[in-house]
Amino acid sequence: MKKNVVSVLLTGVVAASMLAGCGSSSSSSDTAATTAATEAAAETATDAAAADDAAAADTEAASTVSTDPATYDGKEVKVWVADNIVDFTNDEIAKFQEAYPQYAGVTFTVEPVGEGDAASNVITDVEGSADVFGFAQDQIARLVSAGALEEVNPDYVDDVKSRNDEGSVNAATVGDTLYAYPLTSDNGYFLYYDSSVVTDPSDLDQIIADCEAAGKNFYFEINSGWYQTSFFFGTGCTLTYDTDSDGNFTNCNVDYASDKGVVALKEMIKLASSKSFQNGSSAGDATNYAAIVDGTWDVDTVKQAFGDNFACAKLPSFTGSDGNTYQLSGFSGYKLLGVKPQEDEDKLQICDDLANYLSGEEAQLARYQSVAWGPSNTNDQQNADVQADVALAALNDQMQYDVPQGQYPGDYWTLATGLGDDVIQGNLTSDTSDDDLMAALQTFQDTCISYASAQ
Repeated sequence: MKKNVVSVLLTGVVAASMLAGCGSSSSSSDTAATTAATEAAAETATDAAAADDAAAADTEAASTVSTDPATYDGKEVKVWVADNIVDFTNDEIAKFQEAYPQYAGVTFTVEPVGEGDAASNVITDVEGSADVFGFAQDQIARLVSAGALEEVNPDYVDDVKSRNDEGSVNAATVGDTLYAYPLTSDNGYFLYYDSSVVTDPSDLDQIIADCEAAGKNFYFEINSGWYQTSFFFGTGCTLTYDTDSDGNFTNCNVDYASDKGVVALKEMIKLASSKSFQNGSSAGDATNYAAIVDGTWDVDTVKQAFGDNFACAKLPSFTGSDGNTYQLSGFSGYKLLGVKPQEDEDKLQICDDLANYLSGEEAQLARYQSVAWGPSNTNDQQNADVQADVALAALNDQMQYDVPQGQYPGDYWTLATGLGDDVIQGNLTSDTSDDDLMAALQTFQDTCISYASAQ
């Protein structure tokens, strides 16, 4: 086909040249025009040949994906997922093998390894780790930097990007490369409250006052780098890191050491000084509480605690020390599905096909219906059952104020714990001067920056 196109086009070029030779009495302008036409025709022939080469290459690449079961028989694939979706995943893999009969002879082993532990376990022992594994998006930079995460199969990139919400796609991307398959858009936090105690869930001061009056606890984990950002992002502060295509941290964008940072820190101090305050975010560990900042994973526990008074809302706003009103913000997060690099290209194809299937529209909706994980798939998000979920509704309401969680150095989380502990332990109090608060934030900010410059 390619040779025929080139032959026909070159024939036209030769004919044009012969016509130019016969017209010896034509003007020089006619000759130039004919020459230009000849060159254009030749260029068209070259372009057509290149296009055919590309098409042939695509066809050849596609033909390397075998549908012969004998190609895959006997291969073994290990999958790591959270404990509460092991049975669900096994059921989905059975459906996957029905949809992909060439993989009927593949042995899939599903093991319970939580998203929070996956990256550390994979990096520690890449060879012995899972081939397909779920993980929280804050671990992606470490996985890429360690060479423990394969890029998403190019055949699936456009579809993955189009079917999932923007935040989850960004979370699965390092540099300009998509490295993972989005699973959920539910890894964030909001307010659970007892409606018989809390009269106005939109106002932080009122929540504190109501809990104090009722002798109830209010849980908020202010020494966590994840929850702590709700105050700083709420007043307009920035704390993000830039990474290169290898997952290395190249720059820190931070302005905590500022007037708005001081306002945020003072609000943390104010909350911690309340007799109702308890530092924490796990409903399973909470006692005598009427309000807790937590996520969808604890919805059943909170429902049991509050009974008919169970209620959810976005995070409240607060009046800062400067007299302005601020909406608490924070991180929005995502669960992702990754594929480990493989030397065996056939096995890599199995892993990519499986990851794409388990993160697809049908599987995401089924996962929500099974364990209430909030889908990142935009069609699933419009499902009536999903939209009727009050916890997800509160989370979705909060996410409009949140900052999608990017990549952060491991040392950042320890540093943030230290800042929160200084508040909890009384090293920073309402009597601390603004200058001393600013100095504490400057130290925090400089240390954050050092994590990128040390790369």
